[in-house]
Amino acid sequence: MRQRRRQQQIHPLPVITSTAIGIRRQQAKDQQVLAMLLIQVFAYVENVNDPNFRCYNGAGGNAPNTYSVEAGKQITFHADSDLYHIGVLNVYMAKAPGKAIDFDGAGQVWFKIYEITAHADPTGKNVPTYPATALTSVTFTIPKNVPTGEYLVRIEHIALHNAQQHGGAQFYIACAQIAVTNGGNGTPGPLVSIPGVYTGHEPGIIFNPYWPIPTSYTQPGPAVWSG
Repeated sequence: MRQRRRQQQIHPLPVITSTAIGIRRQQAKDQQVLAMLLIQVFAYVENVNDPNFRCYNGAGGNAPNTYSVEAGKQITFHADSDLYHIGVLNVYMAKAPGKAIDFDGAGQVWFKIYEITAHADPTGKNVPTYPATALTSVTFTIPKNVPTGEYLVRIEHIALHNAQQHGGAQFYIACAQIAVTNGGNGTPGPLVSIPGVYTGHEPGIIFNPYWPIPTSYTQPGPAVWSG
């Protein structure tokens, strides 16, 4: 989940690719902590239609391990550096038809389970605040009513510091493979495809955070399914 300047090599959120090292797990009371080991990926994604926009797996590949997480419990994605760019964050899940390790996430199968948005002052007197900025980890809950089964979990940090024009927003992406246990009978949705969830022209993706001072912010993507 590293974010460094382009000339220093950019290491996005840990990702699933053909060279992924895997996941290590810790137990912390009720919290399931998944920390993906870093691999070498040298660029964020700016094109929302890029095949790598899903999980950096446009050329195929997967991580070697799938880890069990009980529905209703929390998992954490750790960064090896803070998210220093101003921006927002989304987390999606997609249910595999079988094993997550055999699933590439294609199709209208993704639903949003968590987001960290920006907060704008409607009076325009103060610049927006970005609660995702400077985080070194992101913790969220697997919805209690999500059905039992294997899933991909995808997290994206949308950096907005250069988002004044189309293609300027930077997407830092990671995915993990999990098996949800003790799930419910909910129907997650709305379902979207990735790529396909964004056109790149959404007001939360083309966004000038500087001047004139924004008085509102619209989070990209579908509504959160809380389950």
